[in-house]
Amino acid sequence: MEARLDIFANPVAGKFLKYLNSAGKAVTDSTLPAAIQELVKIRASQINGCAFCLDMHTKDAAHAGETSLRLNLVAAWREAKVFTEAERAALELAEQGTRIADASGGVTDAAWANAAKHYDEEQLAALVTLIALINTYNRLNVITQQPAGDYQPGMFG
Repeated sequence: MEARLDIFANPVAGKFLKYLNSAGKAVTDSTLPAAIQELVKIRASQINGCAFCLDMHTKDAAHAGETSLRLNLVAAWREAKVFTEAERAALELAEQGTRIADASGGVTDAAWANAAKHYDEEQLAALVTLIALINTYNRLNVITQQPAGDYQPGMFG
């Protein structure tokens, strides 16, 4: 598959990506655990059908020590026994935040309260901004049909 637009060579898209990456550093540098960050990115990318991000974040998670069992079960996290309650709370918030247009009420108070039981205010802010950020990346990649499969961990810095 060929991308509709080379977002890495295009001046406007490249500048936009630079700003997105800079915004992402605020989340990366937060106290939200890196494993949670990758699980959230993977789940949102599954929902949005973003092969480029799935390729990247499953490989990054595996490179950081995540098991193939857990990576294979992210899509079915509700039924899987391999996720902690904190991880489940983050995955639920990620799903509801990603599917915001599908729900008349947006993110439920119950999902927010459950996340707030496991994460402090800084981590909640990181979680919310991460969900918004990965959804932005997903949309950019899906719209332009960025091909997947060639990513190597760390290749983007």
